[in-house]
Amino acid sequence: MHRSRVIVAAAVAVAVVVVVAGTVWFLRRGEDPADTAERYLAAWTSGDLAAMKALTDRPPPDFEQRLTRMRDDLAATGQRYTLASMRDADGEAKGSYTAELTLARTRPFRYDGAMTLVERDGEWRVRWSPSLLHPELKEGQRLRTARDWPDRAAVLAADGSVLSASPSGSARQLAGQLGTADAKAAKELGPPYREGDAVGTDGLHRQYERRLAGTPALAVQIVDAKDNEVKALERFGGSDGEPLQTTIDPDVQSAAGEALAGAKKPASMVALRASTGEILAVANKPGGYNRALMGQYPPGSTFKVVTAAALVAGGVGVNTGVGCPATTTIGGRSFRNYEDEEFGRIPFREAFAHSCNTTFARLAVDRLGEKRLTEVAGQFGFNVPIIAGLPAVRAAFPQTKDDTALAAASFGQGQVLTSPLNMASVAAAAADGTWHSPRIVDAALAPKALDANGRKPVPPKKLEPAVEKALQVLMPAVVSEGTASDVRFPSGTAGKTGTAEFGSGEEPPTHAWFIGYRKDIAFAVIVEDGGTGAEAAAPIAAKFLRAL
Repeated sequence: MHRSRVIVAAAVAVAVVVVVAGTVWFLRRGEDPADTAERYLAAWTSGDLAAMKALTDRPPPDFEQRLTRMRDDLAATGQRYTLASMRDADGEAKGSYTAELTLARTRPFRYDGAMTLVERDGEWRVRWSPSLLHPELKEGQRLRTARDWPDRAAVLAADGSVLSASPSGSARQLAGQLGTADAKAAKELGPPYREGDAVGTDGLHRQYERRLAGTPALAVQIVDAKDNEVKALERFGGSDGEPLQTTIDPDVQSAAGEALAGAKKPASMVALRASTGEILAVANKPGGYNRALMGQYPPGSTFKVVTAAALVAGGVGVNTGVGCPATTTIGGRSFRNYEDEEFGRIPFREAFAHSCNTTFARLAVDRLGEKRLTEVAGQFGFNVPIIAGLPAVRAAFPQTKDDTALAAASFGQGQVLTSPLNMASVAAAAADGTWHSPRIVDAALAPKALDANGRKPVPPKKLEPAVEKALQVLMPAVVSEGTASDVRFPSGTAGKTGTAEFGSGEEPPTHAWFIGYRKDIAFAVIVEDGGTGAEAAAPIAAKFLRAL
């Protein structure tokens, strides 16, 4: 096509005369039809519907709604419209364009479209017609994608059984429920999801929605006003969902559930494989709120495992003599042992076994300091994100403002908060000599954990050999001769009781804790407002271990 331009100057305006194949077009702003077409297609690409409408000749009142619905009905996540050619045809301009759309995130859909431009009041405009949107589209018709979802894959236990069909309500809670996506959920998930689709509403079904749901088959269709298919323009195959195998061991899960059955108050239990961090069981009584993963509690004396590790690393041996008075005063505050027990000067092993608060408060201030205790707490998973595969709270060891606060934190009071999952991982570290971030799915599927500054993956944390050796002396002593010695544990059990104060008052209520391990299984039990760890939590742990 040959074009020539003659510029005519006037006093107040500039016009352009464009001669194409013998036809003279008088234009404003120096635009020819190709300029207008390119602006139109650029606006369409960017979603600037107002600009498109301004360049359209006699657009329908619902112009913008039609374009918006077209994109939504196609589930288009990307679009690009480019001018292919332009020619003169009896005083009009005929153009062709290429449409390249991405449907439902991954499906490429391409077609060639046509457009007619007319001169109106000295400016070129794109003539409206439904065929402008697609060459086969007529009035009363629209484009859409029809979807055919595959059968949803299952969430599995470690043995391949379907977790949603487990006799354990807590296991079914982990798997999660299916429901119907509302408009908000569909928007958050994005294409190909639409309101009304079946989706996971909680648990692993929600966390791994796309993996389990698979990819629906798509058909790009022209439909009439009643949504009846007029023509299928293109079809895309779907893909089945992939099952999600968890680390839950049905036998261990059953034992945990049975152990909690007799609890009179809300209680939770988590069991891990100590050598890997794999979550073997999660039990909550009653069901509903998953306090095992999301509950935040002061750990009480179970945190003495962490403080003992720091002290051993600093030179305190299991036989080092330490004081265990009934009370000790630090920073003007008096700290006391349970029922004001006093043991005098005893080996550190006995102070741990009898859970001497005064010993740990004094040694934390005199020999550790906040920086060192915080550092060691991090080696046991405090202040570190975990990669469980499900939402789980982070164990928190906040900065302590003074020696009084540090003394309280040393035996799991003050501002220290944790969950049964976190404390099971502490017990697992003591058993194996390495802290592993607990997980319920294969590590390759779990979100990558970052350190506290969000800079790098959090690797397993190896304990110092002396610390590992000492904890494997200290924790068995709790069961053999310490606070849990009256509980009927199987031989080879090691652990730590915890009686964690919460609330206020002269004698505040307490949560009951017991954490421990036997062979390669580590665990944590909490009974909310349960009293002492030895009386309420340790018997549950013993019942659990006897059932394995």
